[in-house]
Amino acid sequence: MNTQEIMNILWLIFEIIGTVAFAISGALLAVEKENDIFGVLFLGVTTAVGGGIMRDILTGELPPKAFQDPVYVLIAAVTSLIVFFLMYFTKGNIRKKLAMADAVINVFDAVGLGVFTIFGMNAAAELGHGENLFLRLFVGMITGVGGGIIRDILVREIPSVLCKRIYAVASLIGGLIYYLLVKLGMNAGVANFIGAASIFIIRMLASKFRWDLPKVDLDK
Repeated sequence: MNTQEIMNILWLIFEIIGTVAFAISGALLAVEKENDIFGVLFLGVTTAVGGGIMRDILTGELPPKAFQDPVYVLIAAVTSLIVFFLMYFTKGNIRKKLAMADAVINVFDAVGLGVFTIFGMNAAAELGHGENLFLRLFVGMITGVGGGIIRDILVREIPSVLCKRIYAVASLIGGLIYYLLVKLGMNAGVANFIGAASIFIIRMLASKFRWDLPKVDLDK
C-alpha cells in the first residue's frame, strides 16, 4: 500500500468522523429542545449533510450527492438514533450529560469543519473551478458550516457561526493555507491534512481561550 492509498483511507476515516460528529451535534441539540424521535433524526441528518447539499446546489451538482449515494445520510441517521436512545433510556440529570457531551463533540465538530472545508474546496476544483480562489473558499466554507446554520435556523436560534467563537473564519484561513500550499508545489494529499489541521487548531484555540470576533455591545 503506497502513501497515497494510506492518505485516501485516512481521509475517508476523517470524513466519517466528521459526519458522525455533526450528526451528534444536531441530535443533541434536538434532544435539548425536547424534539421527538423524528425531530432528533431529522436534525442530526440535516446537520451532517446540509453543508454538502448546499455545496452541490451552488456548484450545479444536481441532484446533490447526498441523494445519489446516501451512505453518509445512513451514517448520520444511525448516529442520531443512537443518540436518541442513549438519552431516552439514560438515568440521572440529562442536562448535565448534555453539557459534558458538548465538550467532547466540540473536538469532533472541529475535525468535521476542517475535513468538510477542504472536501468542499476539492469538489469545486473537480468541477473546473480550480483557479477561482473566491469560489473555492466560499464553497469550502459553506460545506463546513452550512449544516450547522440549517440546524440552528430549524430550532429558531441565531446561527452560532454568526455570533459565537471563530468558526467560519477558521474555515477560510485553513482553506487559504491549503490553496497556497498546493500552489507552492506541495503534494495535494499532504496539503489536505495541513489545511484541515489548521482549521482544527484554530477552532480548538478559539474554544479554549474564548476568542470572539469584535461586535457591537448594545448594553454599553
